[in-house]
Parts: sequence; structure tokens; C-alpha cells
Amino acid sequence: MWFPQAGLAARLGAIAIAMAASSPLGQAAENTSGGRTAAAVRTDDGQWQAGAYAFSDELGGFSILSASGRGTRGDPIVLVQAFHSASPVTLTIRAIGPVRAFAHEEGVANGFIRMVVVAVNRSGLAWTEFEFELQEVLGTPSGYSDGLSFDQRRRDGDSIVSDAFARFDRAFEPHDRLRFEDGFVDPGKQARFEFLISDFTPVAEFYLVQDPRIPAS
Repeated sequence: MWFPQAGLAARLGAIAIAMAASSPLGQAAENTSGGRTAAAVRTDDGQWQAGAYAFSDELGGFSILSASGRGTRGDPIVLVQAFHSASPVTLTIRAIGPVRAFAHEEGVANGFIRMVVVAVNRSGLAWTEFEFELQEVLGTPSGYSDGLSFDQRRRDGDSIVSDAFARFDRAFEPHDRLRFEDGFVDPGKQARFEFLISDFTPVAEFYLVQDPRIPAS
């Protein structure tokens, strides 16, 4: 599926500036609606709390640099990460407080997270694709029946965008996967990806596998 690039730089430009790797912890960051939201601070156990969730790089291979937002359309979770190789890495996502499907109360994990992932390429290699995969059980790809997906209720994919790749491919079976194609990210550069994670039967902990890909030899 193709998606338009026009206007994306303007819409996410403020995020890229505010969430640069050199930004001090605790500095306020712009969100996509033009407002301001407090940036998360890394906790003593290495997690970054934003909205109703905590995000961790504890499984290794990459580093979270900053996080902000509440996970809504107007104030998405903006997660800036440095990738040290062109190998798959796994982000751990945990609910901080209560978990309740479709809840609207502040601080309740309702299974819906609007994400903006800023991926900084520190691998020394150019990326030609970037793939995300959801898992409820670590090491086991999520399927259609578990409720966790990249917004499987909508088939148009209008909410899925990137500033570095011109198209994407999304699958719900046999696993929930979102692959960005037709673009590249040079070493030292960064790419932005925006998408919605939805779970109609939300759980307290799940995983997002992130796979920057290089040309096949």
C-alpha cells in the first residue's frame, strides 16, 4: 500500500527537533497536535514511562533515548531509539496501572496506543526496509485471534506513515507484522514511523519486535 508523504515533515518536524538524542531528560517535547507534553524520565529499573505504559530496552541490542506522550491521536507516544546493529531487537511494553479494555480514564491501559517511533541508525549500515512484529508471548508472533494487532479493525491503513519509506505491507495472519519498504535510512540518519497498536483483550505486558533490514547479499 502506498501512502502520501506530503505534509509529514511539517506534522512531525517538531517531534524530530524536540526528541533529538541530545535533548536533556525531562525537557518538554512537542506533540503532533502542536501542544506540549512532558517528556518521560528513565526510572531506576531502566524503564521509560509515558501515558499508561512503560517501555524498556532490557532485552538488548538497542537503546531508548527518550519517550513522551499519552498514546492518543492528539498526543501519541513518541519513542526515540538508537539501533546499534541491523538485527531484530525487542521492545518490552508494560502497563503501569490498571488494564481495562476501551477505558477512557487517565492512567488506565485500554489496549490502544498511538505510536511514533523515531529510529536512529547507529548500525553503520544502510537500511532498506524496517519491520515491526507484535508478540503477546515473547518469541511467539501474535495472531489474528488474540486481539493484538496493528489496528486490524481498519483495512485502509490511513494512520500508518513514515518519512523514509514510500509504502508498507501489513499482515494479520499468520502473525501481526508491519513492514515498511521502498526507501532507505543511511548510517547516522533517522526514520520516523507512525502507527496504532490495538488490543481488544489487553494484557499487562507485550512485545514489539523491531527489525531494520539491509540489502540481501
